[in-house]
Amino acid sequence: MTVEAEVQPTVERLSMLALRFSGMEDLGVSFEFFPPKTEGMEQTLWKSILRLAPIGPNFVSVTYGAGGSTRDRTHATVRRILEETTLTPAAHLTCVAATRDEVDDVARAYWEAGVRHIVALRGDSPEAGAAYAPHPGGYRYAADLVEGLNRIADFDISVAAYPETHPEAPSADFDLDNLKRKIDAGAKRAITQFFFDTEVFLRFRDRVRRAGINAPLIPGVLPVTNFAQVVRFAGMCGAGIPGWLSRLFESLDEDSETRKLVAAMVAGEQCRILAAEGVSNFHFYTLNRADLTFAMCHTLGLRGPADAD
Repeated sequence: MTVEAEVQPTVERLSMLALRFSGMEDLGVSFEFFPPKTEGMEQTLWKSILRLAPIGPNFVSVTYGAGGSTRDRTHATVRRILEETTLTPAAHLTCVAATRDEVDDVARAYWEAGVRHIVALRGDSPEAGAAYAPHPGGYRYAADLVEGLNRIADFDISVAAYPETHPEAPSADFDLDNLKRKIDAGAKRAITQFFFDTEVFLRFRDRVRRAGINAPLIPGVLPVTNFAQVVRFAGMCGAGIPGWLSRLFESLDEDSETRKLVAAMVAGEQCRILAAEGVSNFHFYTLNRADLTFAMCHTLGLRGPADAD
């Protein structure tokens, strides 16, 4: 069987998805990037930002490495987005490896630079595999950070949510209570960790609403560009890998074209089901690559000015 014959059902599936989304005008997206380590990675990142910018995302977030390891690069990326594009940057900020005064200084610098959106996170230990420990004199947890940010300025604050429970949480109920504390502290929305089983998200959303949390809950979508890499990510954050997803990517390690089509189909179907359940905003983890995220947005009916002509 030729590659063309193998991918044709996927192409047809994507065409059906595009038709289903064509009448939905209230969909919104946001994108996540990470700060580059090298000049080559910087070029790749910027090409991706410029490729996705015409779609008009609600905001674009820039991650903050474990232990604040990417702090300067995060700041530089956020500043460049702010200065050279019309996008709304959202800077990640964590509690780790800094006192309250140091974190507050970073927040004030963002505000003075014109950054109004912060993604407030607890953060991970700077030592791989080590348990998180609050910095002496620092913010202990994300809820504390949200409170601190609100004392500084009227930030638009997003926080994280875990449909499959944070791997360090003693229970799902504890994790849900922690999310409520963050929202009660003043966060405006919660962005979820990526997931692949849509029922996991929908059951979590039901639990969130029953807990009295009414802030927007935005599903995080990760297009599968590299299945082995996704398995590693999932192991770190507690996300499940369904058996059907593993089977879909079997024998595709050397077939990048089919892999991309399958990845777009999976993400598209995920968004379709969620949209049918009332979800109108999606957060894409781009991994600094624009191709699949752009394709997904196009399938969703989100087009840049050039596409609209």
